[in-house]
Amino acid sequence: ENSIAISHTEGHFPYAHLTRKMAAGGKRKAAETPAEGANDDALGLVAQATSAKMMRTGDASTASDLAVHAAANGARGAGALQAFKPGTHRTSSLDAPIMLLEGHEDGVTGIKFSPDGAVVASCGADKTLLLWNVRGECENYMMMRGHKNAVLEMHWTPDGDTLLTCSPDKTVRAWDAHRGEQIKKMQAHSAFVNSCCPAPKGPPLVVSGSDDGTAKLWDLRTKGCVSTFPDKFQITSVAFAADSSKFYSGGIDNELKVWDLRVESEPVMTLRGHTDTITGLAVSPDGTHVLSNAMDCTLRMWDMRPYAPEDRCVKYFTGHQHNFEKTLLKCAWSPDGAKVSAGSSCHNVHVWDVGTRRLLYKLPGHLGTVNEVAFHPKEPIIGSAGADRRIYLGELEN
Repeated sequence: ENSIAISHTEGHFPYAHLTRKMAAGGKRKAAETPAEGANDDALGLVAQATSAKMMRTGDASTASDLAVHAAANGARGAGALQAFKPGTHRTSSLDAPIMLLEGHEDGVTGIKFSPDGAVVASCGADKTLLLWNVRGECENYMMMRGHKNAVLEMHWTPDGDTLLTCSPDKTVRAWDAHRGEQIKKMQAHSAFVNSCCPAPKGPPLVVSGSDDGTAKLWDLRTKGCVSTFPDKFQITSVAFAADSSKFYSGGIDNELKVWDLRVESEPVMTLRGHTDTITGLAVSPDGTHVLSNAMDCTLRMWDMRPYAPEDRCVKYFTGHQHNFEKTLLKCAWSPDGAKVSAGSSCHNVHVWDVGTRRLLYKLPGHLGTVNEVAFHPKEPIIGSAGADRRIYLGELEN
């Protein structure tokens, strides 16, 4: 009864015997088995579906722990099936290799780990912001409400004390991550606020991008908007540069733009390459490159160093999908800058190797669009947020 079968050729990977904690009531039960996922093309999965109860008690003698991984140096799609014996090596502090978190009442639009890695935050179309413990049974210990519409994006401030959110209710809000209270409500946009991002260093600045065609700069210490940067088209994503002196924006004009905080009138640089709306931006850990996800089904890597070649798009990654939903799918870097991830409408989690551009992981399990994939800051753990109201935490190979 405890054995788990995997049919690699059919792309079927059932998640079984996983625990999760509901936000309402805290009822615990085995996770449901999803429908068959897409073909595991270029699969590099280490997802040992095992009983969380047995992992906690140390009695894994009756469990058949299995994992699928890409064949070493193999071609794409040439996966190999391996059986892991009880007591197999674990790579993270998760209670089980895969943890399923359910509690949102509508699609989960974003997920972010806290800077210290102890907490994972999620936001959703149910207008809520939830905080979960990463270790143990991944309890949902806090819920924050205040937005009058879906929460589209969320970020931790570098000190881990504050969370920032934005919404179609035309506001950007700041929340105390310890008390669960709203501490600031920023109103100046005249349309949906699609994206927000805190400054990684220096004063507590926040930039936001909106359908009103402007990006706005906020200071959490003062009232009102500090600066407004007008664009000609709706802005769908923003991200601060590593030195906090500039920020990047993307929108429905398919262009990546660089803005200097001292120059409000126009961008200091415009980069072309995408052929459809940019939905997500992420700056590399060392600050030298920017990652952009777009509805043209490409993930592009741009060299932002001074004196870089004229064509700053140095790499692009493919395999993920955007569909008719036109969702603002995010992208992310691993803490060491060696991997990148992106949301996808094909229900799979995608992770690529930056050096080779090879698709390392294509992980099934979600029953709807994967809106965001986040990397843990200290351990080989990824978290994914889906339109199916589910959040998965899973460990990767070292």
